Amino acid sequence: MADKFKILVTDDDADILEINSTVLRGAGYEVYEASTGAGCLDMARRYFPDLILLDVVLPDMTGFEVCKRIKKDPELQGPFIILASGIQISSDSQAEGLTVGADGYMVKPWSRREFIARIQAMERIKRAEDKLFQTQKEQTMVIEELRRAIEEIKTLRGLIPICAWCKRIRDDAGYWDELEVYLSKHSEAVFSHGLCPDCSKVQQEKLKTRSVRPSRARDRRNNEHKA
Repeated sequence: MADKFKILVTDDDADILEINSTVLRGAGYEVYEASTGAGCLDMARRYFPDLILLDVVLPDMTGFEVCKRIKKDPELQGPFIILASGIQISSDSQAEGLTVGADGYMVKPWSRREFIARIQAMERIKRAEDKLFQTQKEQTMVIEELRRAIEEIKTLRGLIPICAWCKRIRDDAGYWDELEVYLSKHSEAVFSHGLCPDCSKVQQEKLKTRSVRPSRARDRRNNEHKA
């Protein structure tokens, strides 16, 4: 079962505020009320409504300003906002309302049928948007978990059995791999072979020794043959 849809009704006219709130409660919505712009901001931060029905003309600030503040506040979780007015009803006023972030604009007065129909339409859109956002969030979490799992697989951890003589490493299956082979299996390292300065000196000495020995052997054979 879906969570109850929460609506914050804001209007400085007490009679209109009561009528709209009563109609919405009768339609099954959870309703909160405010009569000023500051009150609307406070209630929005306290109850995190899904939808705000916001009068444009308020005693302390315009509905446009309230709408702008709410839409820029990352902590308010992006409620839908319907601006409403019986005074500022021109196309320019409606365009201004949509420009500052409102999701709809209603002109007073309206019939009960139109009122409920518009609210229900907004509810459908808001629920679909929330569902899409949740799906994307879950997909992001799964991708992040897979990324961490891959990194975990590619990371060397724990006690690694290594031969003190030949430096081979025993894997989980009991096989002894060369160091390069083992690291290639368990990390993303790529090897480039060469000789360090110390090993280079040793190998050069070995090559010199090997080249001297055949020369001495040839000299002995030549001396024996002459004798």
